[in-house]
Amino acid sequence: MSQDLPFTLPALRAAYAAGMRPEAVIALAYARLDATGDDGILIHDARDAALEAARALGAPDDRPLWGIPFVVKDNIDVAGMPTTAACPDFAYLAGADAFVVARLRAAGAICLGKANLDQFATGLVGVRSPYPIPKNALDPAIVPGGSSSGSAVAVAQGIACFSLGTDTAGSGRVPAALNGIVGLKPSLGALSGTGMVPACRSLDTISIFALSTPDAWEVLSVAQAEDPQDGYCRPMPAPRLAPVPPKLKIGVPGRDSLVTDGDAVQAASFQATLTRLRTIGAEVVDCDFTPFHEVARLLYEGPWVAERTAALGARLIERPETLHPVTRQIVSAGLSVTAVDLFRAQYRLADLRRLCTEALAGIDMLCVPTIPRFVTCEEIAADPIGPNSLLGTYTNFVNLLDMCGLAVPCGLRADGRPASVTLLGRAGADAQLAALAMVLEEGPMGATGWDRPPAPVLSGQAGAGELPVFVCGAHMSGMALNGQLLGLGARFLRACRTAPQYQMYALAGGPPDRPGLIRRSHGGQAIAGEVWALPVTAAGTFLAGIPAPLGLGHVRLQDGTEEVGFICEGLGAETGTDISALGDWRAYVAQKAAARAPVAAASK
Repeated sequence: MSQDLPFTLPALRAAYAAGMRPEAVIALAYARLDATGDDGILIHDARDAALEAARALGAPDDRPLWGIPFVVKDNIDVAGMPTTAACPDFAYLAGADAFVVARLRAAGAICLGKANLDQFATGLVGVRSPYPIPKNALDPAIVPGGSSSGSAVAVAQGIACFSLGTDTAGSGRVPAALNGIVGLKPSLGALSGTGMVPACRSLDTISIFALSTPDAWEVLSVAQAEDPQDGYCRPMPAPRLAPVPPKLKIGVPGRDSLVTDGDAVQAASFQATLTRLRTIGAEVVDCDFTPFHEVARLLYEGPWVAERTAALGARLIERPETLHPVTRQIVSAGLSVTAVDLFRAQYRLADLRRLCTEALAGIDMLCVPTIPRFVTCEEIAADPIGPNSLLGTYTNFVNLLDMCGLAVPCGLRADGRPASVTLLGRAGADAQLAALAMVLEEGPMGATGWDRPPAPVLSGQAGAGELPVFVCGAHMSGMALNGQLLGLGARFLRACRTAPQYQMYALAGGPPDRPGLIRRSHGGQAIAGEVWALPVTAAGTFLAGIPAPLGLGHVRLQDGTEEVGFICEGLGAETGTDISALGDWRAYVAQKAAARAPVAAASK
């Protein structure tokens, strides 16, 4: 048994293939837990049940999480274990696994116990618990982050390969940044909430912590499934990864709107990440974050606090002494919220969503600091509310705007603390975030000292239920209509060229400008394009939006294969401009923009 065995999926699978038994891995997990001397990580230690589950696994099989140790935030049910939500008076013995836990255990994963949290998942600091407070894995002077404090620390200390948290306002991302690990907050409805104690049920999601993005993504792939018992669960694209598109537009808070609360090291760290994004070909675009910040304020300063009050039931009135003082202070504000307040806030949110949508026009995703700065335990003791709110600057708005998010470690800051950014995308864009996170991810894995495994090479193959579609114009990555593909759940597969048998025309009309591709029996050019995997269920919607003289047909590619793609009627050649010699729609767009620039400058 190696004390240095990394608790990552590749390392554990290799150890099992070499003959190691799950019982030894579980014993190692608890030895690591004991060695931390931290009594606050787990509320319920399930070592006897975990060892029994390990022995019951028998011989290795093909289950994807066979023998993998994990922990569960203690507001999510695990059969036979108490659920407390960090409130002893609330505790009950769970008779069944939460939907997500059942899927993970059926896949062979072994639950080590229930992790500590900010009581009733109310907080981003991780210290609002009547149990011993988990220590930040990297610096005990820093808060562990919440509300999923124990879940994050267990992974960062190498005790568990992955853990489940929950995320309403950032509880699955803030602790990841503070402990130097990955925090995956999926699109709302991707993971069932059955068996989860709600905080704000309309905004809650179970989240995943891991030491690496590939590990977190594999766990999501196992956990995601439709649950007819959960009214908030909804169909989502199958969790399939694909390469990062060659051209991405990434929105960021500009220097004037970047909030780091005076932390120059954090600001410099964020700018270093943006430089890395540019080196891989991304276009980094400053966005106005004013409406996003106003949405964030709505979550805690608006009537949604009443949803937390509703989740407590009669406890706040009948047994307020059973609540943590800060939790009680926060949720008590919900007692004065009226239906009128809620409707007015809903109207304001609708206006803000429109403004945010406009800010995201043409943007593939956002990149933000996961936290503005690090917060100390001493600060929180002096002011339990202010620093907690600060930590949610770039997380509070995400679920209200129906976005997905992934907090990814980006090495070390100049002062040695972990750097972290969060990638944010529209609902259903989880795979796109994960693919880019695998490119950005670097540096230490929590407090483990283990070497980070190389990022996997992502293949560009369509899966079951997907239709490969060749695009060569405004639907390519970074172009004006790419959002239509993303909105239909399409995934980038690969960049390519056609066989040298085509002419490309800039069609009349627009905006947006569109190309027309016409195949010739003799001559022609190889035209640059991309292949995207489009869900078959969305093909009709995509086709219905294609204007004449364009349509879908078969396009022969340079490698001899054929894919469904845009083709053009001959009429397009009669009214369009032949731009075949350029061989690339992007080159034409750039040429046209360059021609307009002197005219625009002269008019000023």
